[in-house]
Amino acid sequence: MAELRNALALYARMAGISIRGQMQYRISFLLTSLGQFVTTGVEILGIWALFDRFGDLPDWTLPQVAFFYGVVNVAFSFTDALARGFDLFGTEFVKTGEFDRLLLRPRSTVLQLAGHEFVLHRVGRLLQGLLVLGWAISALEIDWNVWRGAMLAYTLAAGFVFFYALVIFQATLAFWTIESLEIMNTLSYGGVEAAQYPLAIYHRYFRQLFTYFIPLGCVSYFPVLAILGVDDPLGSTRTFQVLAPCAGFAFFGVALQFWRYGVRHYTSTGS
Repeated sequence: MAELRNALALYARMAGISIRGQMQYRISFLLTSLGQFVTTGVEILGIWALFDRFGDLPDWTLPQVAFFYGVVNVAFSFTDALARGFDLFGTEFVKTGEFDRLLLRPRSTVLQLAGHEFVLHRVGRLLQGLLVLGWAISALEIDWNVWRGAMLAYTLAAGFVFFYALVIFQATLAFWTIESLEIMNTLSYGGVEAAQYPLAIYHRYFRQLFTYFIPLGCVSYFPVLAILGVDDPLGSTRTFQVLAPCAGFAFFGVALQFWRYGVRHYTSTGS
């Protein structure tokens, strides 16, 4: 426990240094945050335009889809802000040989990369996601209680660690590919786009992929059904929906094991 507290204290100090450094340029922070807000806001406008033009999806209304959108974007905004070290791992650490420095320090490489940079202007995406989520909650008139509030927090945490795991997988591949594979963005950013709509609207093979192999649906679609209290067109039970976010934490554990495997096989740049 003492070691864990020490690691968390060190991470908090690294995050604080990063935030203070970025706040030296407040105008830049405000403009980039505004850019994030506007850019992501176009996405929800596109969803609204589709519903306005074609009407509701079978079994799904605009406020329900907005709830999916808000949950996945709030969760991803935290990953986008906190996983920058892993996101840049191939170009800034492997290709340049800087990862050798991390290996020489008496701290976990995961902790060092996690605290490498805290991207503060991602607050623009977070704010936009929270606004959409708040509107969806008010439009749906959900009967909130302690259980639903805890389930929402649990779902957001599971979504955060799931997307973080995807970034770790991307970084680990750089041990063999040197540079991060852009194809991994189809799972991270592409996953965000896919999770903004109910999983039930997709093809069966797509649903199976994002449920049993890459558990995107387990940290978005299924728990949101439990929060909304609606029946699943796919036939999942309420128990499964409540337990589904556990897959996000398990996926994160697998990503950490894959990371350790990659570190053991790291051969440096030779420079």
